[in-house]
Amino acid sequence: MTIGEIAKLAGVAKSTVSRYLNGGSVGVATRLKLERVIKETGYVPNTFARSLKAKKTNIIGTIVPRLNSYAATQTLIGIDEELREQGYQLLISNTSQNLDREIESIYSLENQKIAGIILLATQITDEHLDAFQKVDVPVLLVGQQHEQCYSLIHDDETAGYEIGKYVLSQGHRKIAFVGVTENDIAVGVKRKRGFQKAIQEEKECEVTYFETSFNLKEAIKKFPSIMEAYKPSIFVCATDNIALGILKAAQMEGLNVPRDLSITGFGGYEVTEVIHPGITTAKFFYQEAGELAAKKIVKLVNGEEVAKVTVSNFDIILRNSVDSLI
Repeated sequence: MTIGEIAKLAGVAKSTVSRYLNGGSVGVATRLKLERVIKETGYVPNTFARSLKAKKTNIIGTIVPRLNSYAATQTLIGIDEELREQGYQLLISNTSQNLDREIESIYSLENQKIAGIILLATQITDEHLDAFQKVDVPVLLVGQQHEQCYSLIHDDETAGYEIGKYVLSQGHRKIAFVGVTENDIAVGVKRKRGFQKAIQEEKECEVTYFETSFNLKEAIKKFPSIMEAYKPSIFVCATDNIALGILKAAQMEGLNVPRDLSITGFGGYEVTEVIHPGITTAKFFYQEAGELAAKKIVKLVNGEEVAKVTVSNFDIILRNSVDSLI
């Protein structure tokens, strides 16, 4: 079914149908006829095609580093649900953790006349900032913060501090912290920085820091050498994915968690609750953050004033993966 066919059935001009579909003014009798025909035919407008012709679109482009991420998928669910509530459509661009593709996606989305861009960022480079200045649409960062950009962030540093305080309160003084590259400011820097603040408040504590990737298998590979060389009582992992890898590796070595080794994570992935033992973690509310991001980008699109930085909440979820040494 096309606009022309709808126009013929309703006995009006194609331009009238187009004006009606784009929220323009039409007479009451004409609007009722169009509503009846659209309902009877089950016509669904081609939002993307309409937006290409419109001066102002209702499509929000969202760029994600990878789709096989719990955090990304939950955030996307929140974005999509809230955008639908506000009459906007979501267009997703996946970059597979390739920064060149991320930059390309920013320009590509603008060429498709989207209304705004949400970037689930892992890092912000000069190329990113240059692209943000060149595209003629508002951009919102989710997960990372930069002084030149509107951002929605998780409270990574405070979460790191709270995890550190909890680990110390359970009597752990020989700790392995397994993080990620410091190119990722939120996960690689802020979570570790918050943890270090807690550690600095304890006089007698031995912490060794390690770096891995977000890949669970990499954490499994790193575990034997760390365990053999340092024999920590606990692994504090910068993500739940790393924590899951450490848990798997420990069980492969015949260790009992938490009796022989304790583990904590960050994220609050659903799987950390259903496995045995459940993993103690800093839970971030990704879906709610996605909803906040959608509300914020719509306000930016409409020229409304919003806070430069919005901070999402977290909870420390205590489960069975941490043994008390007190």
